[in-house]
Parts: sequence; structure tokens; C-alpha cells
Amino acid sequence: MSWFKRKEKGITTATEDKMDVPKGLWYKSPTGKIVDSNELARNLWVSPEDDFHVRIGSAEYFQILFDNNEFVELDANMTAKDPLGFVDTKKYSDRLVDAMSKTKLKDAVRTGVGKSKGNDLVVCCMDFAFIGGSMGAVVGEKIARGIDHSIKNNIPFVMISKSGGARMMEAAYSLMQLAKTSAKLAQLAEAQIPYISLCTDPTTGGTTASYAMLGDINIAEPGALIGFAGPRVVKDTTGKDLPEGFQTSEFLLEHGFLDFITPRKELKDKINLYIDLILNQEIR
Repeated sequence: MSWFKRKEKGITTATEDKMDVPKGLWYKSPTGKIVDSNELARNLWVSPEDDFHVRIGSAEYFQILFDNNEFVELDANMTAKDPLGFVDTKKYSDRLVDAMSKTKLKDAVRTGVGKSKGNDLVVCCMDFAFIGGSMGAVVGEKIARGIDHSIKNNIPFVMISKSGGARMMEAAYSLMQLAKTSAKLAQLAEAQIPYISLCTDPTTGGTTASYAMLGDINIAEPGALIGFAGPRVVKDTTGKDLPEGFQTSEFLLEHGFLDFITPRKELKDKINLYIDLILNQEIR
């Protein structure tokens, strides 16, 4: 026996009147937990079911760190060029146009200046959505200018890394950013201005080999992949099986590469606590 019977036959609904389920209404975590997307946003994009930290971008991190989400963006319109005329399966110049169109971003990093718990803070945050968060000349230049702003105005600096590494389409121009950003951070240290580095999922390649690991305090989100080469490459190169949890935040903390693992809910309080402790000022 059927569960129901249709009383009227031949019912049709015009296409424009059909109601689809809105995209993004639900989020499924890697452990299979289903979470309402609105609830996920209220929980700072951390699954309340299994504490999985969903990848987010600069807009969300700025919302978390800046008071009332109020900040001024530096160098907002800086865009990359194609000095090498690089072509693989498509032109690099076309990739840039496509990435800007799809993400509504100018490149893989944004710099915001605003108040965090009442005090000024400079935050450079990477966006993985823009060509895998790859580090090109614009990324290096914007980070350098963010550090310059910190030095000029004596404001603590925070770097949030989320990157697949150097941008191959810019070749040596990209690799030069490792030295450039490291030199700028040395100037920041000479000025005795705090630098907090936050590694998120993933932080790999040249990013890890430069500014991501040069903080006065290096912190990471739970479960983040952090390393230079990926686990598969390391395994193939060494010919050895890797330890369980290799290159996760927890593994790096245990082996001394990180100072703390900081859940996203505690991020704003912890970053400002570390800054207060470094500056030997009253805890906010």
C-alpha cells in the first residue's frame, strides 16, 4: 500500500515558481557531521558537532579580530602583473582575471588596520580562494607595506597565513618575497613591535619557509596542515612511512615548531593577551 495518493492528476508548476533548496543551507564536515550554515557562522565557522575549523577568508578573520568589524584596508587596489608572459594550460594574465572575477579579491592577501579590544592592530590575512593563496609579488609587497605601517605608527602586527606556497607563474619574482618579507620582519623586531603569526589550514611552501614561522609567538588553529612540502612528497622523497598526524598543528606543537594552538573562539582574546604580555602592559 502506498503512503499517499495524489488526488489531482496533471498538476504542473511553472519553472519560475519552483522552489529550490538554497545552496549552502547545510555544511557537511569531513567527519560527516551536518551543520546548519547559519549556526556555523554564529559559531565562527567552527562545527559545533566536532570542532572542525572550516576554512575561511580575510573577510571572516577581520570580522573576528576587529572591534565591530571596523577597519581600514591598505593598498586595496594593488593587483599583480605578468612580467614573464607566463603560459601553461592558459595565460597567467587570464588566470588573474578569472580569480578576481570569481573571488571578488584583488590578490591572495588583504591588510586591515583597526581596533582590536580597543587598541590599534595591523592584520595581514591571506585568502586561499585566490589561486590557492599563492605568494606572488603583490602578496610580498602588501605584507611589506603592512609591516611598514606598523613600524611607522608603532602598532602590533598580525599575519594570518593560508597558502599553498610560492606562485609558480611568477617564478623568481615569487621566491624573492621570502627574503623581502623576512627582512621587513627583522626591521619590525628592531623596532620592538610585537609580531604574532597565525598558521591556518593549509600553511605550506615558501610561506612556511618565511614569514609564517618568524613570529614572536607562532600559533595555529586546531587541525591545520602546516609544513613545507606536502606529506605525499615527503613520503615519496624519504621512502618512509610518516608518523600519525604528521604536519598537523598538534604534531608541530608537540615537536616545538609552534607555541600554542588557539581555537577560533579564543583567537581575539589570545592574540591581544600575547601582545599585552610582550609589551608588558596591563592585560585587557
